[in-house]
Amino acid sequence: MIRPDSGLRVYLCREPVDMRKQIDGLALLVQEAMELNPFEEAVFVFGNRQRDKVKILFWERNGFVVWYKRLEKERFKWPARLDGDTLSLSGQELNWLLDGYDISLMQPHKALHYQSVG
Repeated sequence: MIRPDSGLRVYLCREPVDMRKQIDGLALLVQEAMELNPFEEAVFVFGNRQRDKVKILFWERNGFVVWYKRLEKERFKWPARLDGDTLSLSGQELNWLLDGYDISLMQPHKALHYQSVG
């Protein structure tokens, strides 16, 4: 299976997208609605209203690639912490999203700040 590495930039489109859109329509959404460059070294993630389908668009050297996943059961757990039209994720967070994790609930341990050890 194709999965992005943890260093790749990932942009998640907040609004549901019509999954009939193909490369040109998705690239135009990146450029116009998300106000990003579809040719940059990043992946752009789109989901449908029912959250059971995802399309990922990326530019690879000399052409666009679209990766499509449809769930037979369940739903993708779209992050709730969306401010604006676009959310940046890490490659690892995208992998978790594709695996069915709710990444908005995955909280790390609280940071501790001490002044001395004794």
